[in-house]
Amino acid sequence: MPISPETAKLRARIAGKKRHNPDADVVDDQRELKTRTLEAHIQRLISTAPVPTPEQIERLRTLLCISD
Repeated sequence: MPISPETAKLRARIAGKKRHNPDADVVDDQRELKTRTLEAHIQRLISTAPVPTPEQIERLRTLLCISD
């Protein structure tokens, strides 16, 4: 599956910063890129998986360190 245009721009921004300054601080951009990648992967999984039970949702919430 191709990446979104927004994700492609973010990846290019990281590469551009590093190309112009190898010591550039790109931690926040890299974090955002990883988050977008994870989000896309989860969306693909959810679109093909059966609806999880409340117990399964709680396990996934714990895995992702998410609280209400």
